[in-house]
Amino acid sequence: MESRAKLLGHPIHPMLIPFPLGLLGMAVIFDLLAVVAGQTSLGQASRPMIAAGIITGLLAAVFGAIDWVAIPAGTRAKGIATTHGLGNVIIVVLFAIAWWLRRDTPGAPSGLPLVLEVIGLLAALVTGWLGGELVDRLGVGVDRGANLDSPSSLSGQSADATRRVA
Repeated sequence: MESRAKLLGHPIHPMLIPFPLGLLGMAVIFDLLAVVAGQTSLGQASRPMIAAGIITGLLAAVFGAIDWVAIPAGTRAKGIATTHGLGNVIIVVLFAIAWWLRRDTPGAPSGLPLVLEVIGLLAALVTGWLGGELVDRLGVGVDRGANLDSPSSLSGQSADATRRVA
């Protein structure tokens, strides 16, 4: 199944997901280091990272939803994609709550906000694996004619233009 939302021949959703994953993941690491090392500057740096992670996560979700609509109902891929998408929405909500709860003490992560962040990060490992299952195992978002000798997506040729028949 080929992605519906593309930029220069490549699916947009996988181009965007490194941003929320990296931003939210590093925010958790900074917050944990802030607690362990007592460095409030790390905790202060994580709050804008969380905000940027939430925004980029929502942007990635838009393009993920466009691709989700194209997955045929009743397939294993549709079920996995639904779990993947809903899980990621829950993760964004967890981080949004943590971000909001820290509004008065941005440099001192502790308690519930920190727990929500850690849960969100662990959940992201699961939803990331589900995304990998969709692409690597089920071929969701992969060009129909993909092969090891496919021409560049910028060439204007179909991916299977150079497919070798054995």
